[in-house]
Amino acid sequence: MIIKKIKIGSLELKNNIFLSPMAGITNSAFRCFCLEGGAGLVASEMVSTESLKYSSKKSFEMLKVLPSEHPIAVQIFGSDPETMANAAVHAESEGADIVDINASCPVKKILRSGSGAMLMKNPILMGDIITAVKKKVKCPVTIKFRVGFTEKENLSVELAKIAEASGADAISVHGRSVSRMHNGEIDLDFLHKTAEGVSVPVIGNGGIVSAKTAKEMFMAGCDAVSIGRAAVGNPRIFSEIISELNGKEPEHTSDSDKIKMLIRFITLNSELYGEVYGVIRARKLVGYWLKGLKSGAELRKYFMAAGNLKEAKVLLLQYIQKG
Repeated sequence: MIIKKIKIGSLELKNNIFLSPMAGITNSAFRCFCLEGGAGLVASEMVSTESLKYSSKKSFEMLKVLPSEHPIAVQIFGSDPETMANAAVHAESEGADIVDINASCPVKKILRSGSGAMLMKNPILMGDIITAVKKKVKCPVTIKFRVGFTEKENLSVELAKIAEASGADAISVHGRSVSRMHNGEIDLDFLHKTAEGVSVPVIGNGGIVSAKTAKEMFMAGCDAVSIGRAAVGNPRIFSEIISELNGKEPEHTSDSDKIKMLIRFITLNSELYGEVYGVIRARKLVGYWLKGLKSGAELRKYFMAAGNLKEAKVLLLQYIQKG
């Protein structure tokens, strides 16, 4: 049975199809939509532990969890064990069900700070961070890294063993190297070898866009999968994949329903961030949301010019009325 309940540490999840953390996208509003769409676990945007150390109001706001968005993994990044551990305490106190350590981000700015995927080059430090975080929190602790730093380099087996020995309750592995960013094929063989090397759950990530691609990761030995970009335009992808893998016909979302969901999303976003900034924050994902829709590119252009919630709603409702 592919779709099943899964335990990460002491936390039992209703299914093993998760939402991946994505900077600028997986905020509270989007997480709520993905839980509604069937995700077994959602994840926050990655939060800078250095910013928390210096009392950044914006970073502390990113830790906040609504009552309606459980279960949630809050992802933190940094390179100092003590700072990471203190940040994990803040995350847990704000409602995190899991603290996730980012050792996978390939963005140059993050790498230059010694954080993100740069931890893959310093496995001792990576292990020290996991140990430090585990000592400070009661909730499960997970870590995410990539199969390697460069193409055809498999670091994930050894990193997974170190992570497990350091106390990680689960390990998430992106199936591409750091050098490939978000492009290219997923290395299922590397994922298979990683899953074989540890006894804690392994969560496969990268390139999951359908039931077929999810099944390939399960067949490679992953206990769960997490979906990123494919969920941005379709928060119901989780229930669609679950239905298909359970042998049922998935209920696909119509163009009209997509627009109605987008209206609900920007409304909730505006409740959280204000009627102007809530619409501005939605701009980053609206291109994904409208992709494939009739006149979607034109609609996106007009949406980018909308200055507040009222203008955005009128624009989207007109699109529905035109059919």
